[in-house]
Amino acid sequence: MLSNSLPLYKKVAVKLKEDILSSELDKGDAIPPESKLATIYKVSRVTIRQAIKILIEDGLLYSVQGSGTYLSHNKIQHNIFKLQSFTEEMDALDNMPSNEIKEFKLMAVPEDIKDILQLESGQQVYYIKRLRFADQEPLILEESYLPVELFPDLSVEIMKYSKYDYIAEKGRIIDKRYSELIPMLPNEELMEIFHLSTHDPLLFLSAFATFEDGLIFEYSKVYYHPKKYAFKFISHKA
Repeated sequence: MLSNSLPLYKKVAVKLKEDILSSELDKGDAIPPESKLATIYKVSRVTIRQAIKILIEDGLLYSVQGSGTYLSHNKIQHNIFKLQSFTEEMDALDNMPSNEIKEFKLMAVPEDIKDILQLESGQQVYYIKRLRFADQEPLILEESYLPVELFPDLSVEIMKYSKYDYIAEKGRIIDKRYSELIPMLPNEELMEIFHLSTHDPLLFLSAFATFEDGLIFEYSKVYYHPKKYAFKFISHKA
């Protein structure tokens, strides 16, 4: 039973959540537009908008600008011991992956990264920032540094798709990824990208990857949506 002291938009959010969960909507399906919901619940569109905002913050819904509001996917159980691309992971879950290239540029390797990539000061790298989606839902922000010498033909168009597929097509075999996973508080950019209203900790992955011959070909920083990803592993008793 709802408390009478609750603001109207919170009462609507509770009822809307109950109705969504009892409906036949599948993950990725759109909910009705604000105008229709306002009519159904006999409240203003402002109240509906506030209620939807709560459910987005709770991770039940996500919005796509200019498109609508959709039912979120279940939290992804990511196997940290399995080296696979984001595209492979989404395909296995029957989700449609896509990438938004937020930045793509050539630059001198940053001083704090040159030793990781085993490069000399002044050598050129690609810096690519990608927002990664499953069925239009933002899940990951990725920053990658790749030596230009290894990938002279890399382009924005290539990075709209699977980076690992591109590397495989060049005949290179990816062998290992060395990673560090730590919690961090999101900055304003991450809060906006992931539609967060509070500074809930998210997981940040710092990693470099190697080919079979041990050559380091990439350094990445990966930020995972705090409500969309869980990391799983199995421990064996020694």
